[in-house]
Amino acid sequence: MTKVATTPISKASKALGGSSNSKEPVHLTHEQVEEFGRELEELRARIVADLGDKDRDYIYKIIKAQRALEVAGRGLMYVLPAWPLAVTSLGLAKILDNMEIGHNVMHGQYDWMKEKGLNSRVFEWDNVCPADQWRHSHNYMHHTFTNILDMDRDIGYGILRMDKDQKWHPYYLGNPLYAFALMMAFEWGVMLHDMHAEEVVQGKRDMNEVKELAKGWVRKAGPQALKDYVMFPALTGPLFPTTLAGNFAANLIRNVWAYSIIFCGHFPTGVQVFTKEETANETRAEWYLRQMLGSANITGGKLFHIMSGNLSHQIEHHLFPDIPAFRYPEMAPEVERIATKYGLPYNKGPFFKQIGSVWGKIFKLAVPDALVKMDEPAGVIIERAADVEKDPAA
Repeated sequence: MTKVATTPISKASKALGGSSNSKEPVHLTHEQVEEFGRELEELRARIVADLGDKDRDYIYKIIKAQRALEVAGRGLMYVLPAWPLAVTSLGLAKILDNMEIGHNVMHGQYDWMKEKGLNSRVFEWDNVCPADQWRHSHNYMHHTFTNILDMDRDIGYGILRMDKDQKWHPYYLGNPLYAFALMMAFEWGVMLHDMHAEEVVQGKRDMNEVKELAKGWVRKAGPQALKDYVMFPALTGPLFPTTLAGNFAANLIRNVWAYSIIFCGHFPTGVQVFTKEETANETRAEWYLRQMLGSANITGGKLFHIMSGNLSHQIEHHLFPDIPAFRYPEMAPEVERIATKYGLPYNKGPFFKQIGSVWGKIFKLAVPDALVKMDEPAGVIIERAADVEKDPAA
């Protein structure tokens, strides 16, 4: 004889996300969660079967636009009155290279094309972070352990408090300042991400491993800095100072934009964080559920989505990281329909709403929990059938 568990304290139940202070959690049976996963797998299979010329044409169109913007930006640096236009053009080129091309290509979204220039294993981007280190910290660590506290290092990047379950310490009074510094120098923060800086400070990290990482930084960041801050400025002769400033400004534009889009997809109000215990022995369907609960979308127009690398569809990206991001807009309505069918939240909102809630969280989490009230999302209770003692009256 079996019964379905109906309370979060039952050993036959599995709580995912949320907290004791959250609203009433969503209750799903194990069978419902597995069906939820099957529907997402079917959606993925339909898109994979449809990949072809339009995806190939799209990525080459984006590459062509990126190169045109970079050539225009570099060329306009020679015309002093056009400096603002040069900076804008170069900044947009760097955004496209990092977001819609680099990030997506290194996820293996175009490996099916069998073209060397778009192969995830050999692609390098216009960024100081070595691609191999990024693939480890992002593709593997972040996308495997998304929003699992003490496993996904994207929760705070080792320097920020981004969830109340991270124990407060006086150090976090500087949370807003650390976040601002990370935003300004985001490419350098991404480069150092695999170092585990807090473990180095605590003496817990093997310095030989750090030395190996540092070799990659020198190999990648050295030529990158030389290109932007020495070679291209030198080519403009007497305009060296303005070109140097322009290249710095273009990198700054890219850093602020990338940070903002990424943080909007991971940390606005409603996004959930999980524990190792909650996610132990999870099924593929439960992994899908965690990705949906731990992500958020940004609404906007077609150009906005392109410039975000379609990471404005962060929910779809976390569900299907190796599907060309170009396809996320067409997948999003179906994903939202599936979420609604099972009573699950589908977190989306305009850019300024999402980024406002992110910065609000950064400021609130800087102070002890007793001093602020945090809006916490409801979790999900997965109810399993459990064997119980046979009822003698049965």
